[in-house]
Amino acid sequence: MTSSSAVAPAGNATDAVRHLTVLLYSDDIATRDAVRLGVGRRPAKDVEIDSWRECATPAAVVEAVDNERYDLLILDGEAAKLGGLGLCRQLKNEVFDCPPVLVLTGRPSDGWLAVWSQCDAAVPHPIDPLAIGSAIADLARRGPVGG
Repeated sequence: MTSSSAVAPAGNATDAVRHLTVLLYSDDIATRDAVRLGVGRRPAKDVEIDSWRECATPAAVVEAVDNERYDLLILDGEAAKLGGLGLCRQLKNEVFDCPPVLVLTGRPSDGWLAVWSQCDAAVPHPIDPLAIGSAIADLARRGPVGG
């Protein structure tokens, strides 16, 4: 049998660090700052944020997703005009192989809106660093991301 690149590397595969490029959308700079500061560079020991792309308008999000590949999108459901929930639904229906989406909902009881939006995970405002870090780590572990 010939050599294959599919052979697992030495060591435990769960020890590998997953590197993420993240797009963060909110029209409120304070929300964007709270998310970035709450998550930090390493939301979990096996998940590292390599870069953040911040967007303040829905048009900037659509353009960024059309032109670059992100491992995770974080969308603020409380953003004015077009919130992250509606934007998530639009992206999930219009973007082939849309990256996982984490939405920030207004309150815990907005779970039904998160389901409607087709998001992959939801965390309510106010931003809880442990909850959002855990959600990001869970999404990163689900599938292939940057290496």
